[in-house]
Amino acid sequence: MAVHSSTDADFQQFIDSGKPTIVKYFADWCGNCKLIAPKYRRLSDDTRFAEIQFLDVNAEENEQARHAAGVDNLPFFALFKDGKFVKGKAASREEAVLAMLEELKS
Repeated sequence: MAVHSSTDADFQQFIDSGKPTIVKYFADWCGNCKLIAPKYRRLSDDTRFAEIQFLDVNAEENEQARHAAGVDNLPFFALFKDGKFVKGKAASREEAVLAMLEELKS
């Protein structure tokens, strides 16, 4: 599956799609965001997570989406299930994102 770019205009549609969703919040100036991006894309192609929807949201340009997860640092990852926020965490290590994905699967 691919990573979808999302904005305030379509964020709620993605979240309400019925698919468990992980969202990576980033900013263009954020070095750690750039470093985790290829790993996040690779995880989105991992067959273990085929049922999970992967989103990218620019936190500086999408205030509503940012507030939906209480983003307080970047990069920030948030889990949504059944249209509702489940958990969020500032993380720049692949292992932390992997643990969140495993949690979303269960």
